[in-house]
Parts: sequence; structure tokens; C-alpha cells
Amino acid sequence: MDQLTRLESQSVYILREAYRKFSNLAMLWSVGKDSTVLLWLARKAFFGHVPIPLVHIDTSFKIPEMIEYRDQLALKWHLNMVYGQNREVLAAKQTYPDGAVSRIDCCKSLKSEALKHTLSGEWTRFRLDHNLGKYVEDSNREPYTGIIVGVRADEEGSRSKERYFSPRDRHNDWNVDDQPPELWDQFKTDFAPGAHLRIHPLLDWTELNIWEYIERENIPTVSLYYNQGDGKRYRSLGCYPCTNPVDSNACNPQEIIEELKTGKFVNIAERSGRAQDKEGGGLETLRRDGYM
Repeated sequence: MDQLTRLESQSVYILREAYRKFSNLAMLWSVGKDSTVLLWLARKAFFGHVPIPLVHIDTSFKIPEMIEYRDQLALKWHLNMVYGQNREVLAAKQTYPDGAVSRIDCCKSLKSEALKHTLSGEWTRFRLDHNLGKYVEDSNREPYTGIIVGVRADEEGSRSKERYFSPRDRHNDWNVDDQPPELWDQFKTDFAPGAHLRIHPLLDWTELNIWEYIERENIPTVSLYYNQGDGKRYRSLGCYPCTNPVDSNACNPQEIIEELKTGKFVNIAERSGRAQDKEGGGLETLRRDGYM
């Protein structure tokens, strides 16, 4: 097998193991390239059907094209699509775009807290009704005890400390120093009652692998990743007040692959356009508190 096929096979195995071992699973879909590749792999793993809910944390500050893409693909692929929000903070305008808090505190409220309470079922979830073509309040408040996430070890320093099967405590907090060893493809899948699991099937993929796979499989991705004629595109997607595009003329996956291979971004971190990573201890601070 070539490298992409080996990575695909490993990820499909992790997805099937997670589904076999854990009940009440969900999968995070941020609609970015990595989580969309993860969604594609899940469709392969389960023969075209995704048997678990797709969860999106909607901060209400996502770039509009992201939400349009999410809903178009969810309807086309018949996905069990759910989103959650920190509606109290949004209503009170206690956010960074409203000038009330720092970027880090905004992320904690709109992402970490929203994720924690959406997964637990404590806060209202909204589910896509395929018959109506719109979101309605979800009557199912059962907690998701495990979440499948599309993080990669090479994307950012704190993510390199993850495991394929990574336990959190009942509050979703991450103890970086107490992670199970994973040697020779042997994975710990027995955890104490009350533990919340994060499962990372893309852990060994690189940014280049992701784009090579997108090209090979012809995976539909949001247009923000490509130059629209102004010499700029997004390399990493997030909330519009805190995410900046990069200078690039790449208009398709092949041209992005060429940029990555020639070293255009070799000394520029993939998340360098994400302003919140540069504040208050960066992404690891957020991730210890439950951030993706």
C-alpha cells in the first residue's frame, strides 16, 4: 500500500474500533478540511452511511460560507447533523467581537463551554430535520460519552501530545501528563466510569497528506481554502474576527499540494492566522479546558 492508503486503512480501523467499543458516540464536524476528510473516512468505514451524529459548535461568528457548506452537504449526504451554542453568552454579548472579553475567554465560552454542555446534553441541541430542511430543537438530551475529532499531531504543539484514544475527566478537562501509552498499535479502550473519550483517527496525518487525499478522493471542501482571485485564501478556518487568510494563488487541491511540497509555508505554522492561539498560553491552555 502507498502512504495514503496506509493512513486511510489505519483511520478506518480506529473508527470501527471506536464504534464497536463505545456507546453514544458523536463526531465533531467543524466543516474544515480535516474534519471533512474524517467524515469522508467515516462514510467509507460504514459503507456510505455515518451511524453517529455529526456535532458542530456554532459560535455565530463563523464565516457564512462555512455554515452554507455544512448544511448543503448534510442534506446531500443525509447526515444526522446537530449543532450547539452558548446562547446565554451570545444573548448577553459577552464576546470578543462585542468588545467584552479577550479572544481566549471568548473561545472558552463559545467553544469549550458550548462543546462541554452540548455533549452532556445539559444545553439545547438543534438537529437538522431533513423533511423540513431546517434545524429544530432536539428532543434527545442523552449525553455523548465519546467524541471523534479530526485533530492532527503535526498541526500544533499541544496536539502532538494526544493519543488515538484520549480520556478526559467528567468535566472534559484534559490531563496531559496522564495519557495511556499506545505502542505497536495497541490501544487502551477500557477507561474508568465517568471518563469522557476523545478519539483521534487522523493523528498521524500531515497537512500534505490531507490535501493529497482530498485530491485523490475528490472530496468536496469549502471554497474558502482556495484563491478567489484576490491572491488570498484560508489555510485554517475559524471565526471571522480571529482568522486571517494567507497570501496564495492556489485555486485547487493540486496547487495547494504544490505549495506545500515546494516549501512556501515551511516556516509558517498552519494555524498562524488564528489570533487566539497567540494569547494567554495559546491553544494548549484552551485544550486543557476541553477545546477541540
